[in-house]
Amino acid sequence: MGNAQIQLRSVAPLIERTDTHTDVKLTLPARPENVSVIRHVLGAFAEALRLPDELVEDLRLAVTEACTNVVRHAYSPDLPGPVEISIRPTEEFVSVVVADHGRGIGSSSDTTGPGLGLPLIAAIADEVELQPVPGGGSRVAMTFARHRPGDAA
Repeated sequence: MGNAQIQLRSVAPLIERTDTHTDVKLTLPARPENVSVIRHVLGAFAEALRLPDELVEDLRLAVTEACTNVVRHAYSPDLPGPVEISIRPTEEFVSVVVADHGRGIGSSSDTTGPGLGLPLIAAIADEVELQPVPGGGSRVAMTFARHRPGDAA
């Protein structure tokens, strides 16, 4: 064993995160049966975060509408592509993004005009952004305040 010397040196901590963010990312084929899977995952995550019931219902409704839009409009029926859901909670907000790599917003030929999905999302989310995805597709980015007027403190 001999005269071994131990050298101590300062090492930066491995984790230097000061936030408590936990992201959930889910990618599934854009098929009708997967919309309910997404709702269940979202509900379980929201329950784990102890979000208010009203907020959970708004999240479920908005995400269901956005995912249904992807299923109905983004891809051809015989070749469904992916729907990607990203959920990011912060202390003040819950942000959800629903994205696809399909035809993009407004380019679907299977509708006679805008449906109720996007206006409904805009009515229940605190912020909504519709964005094109580079290379094709679209993103619906939704933000919901965790604490709303009238919530119990």
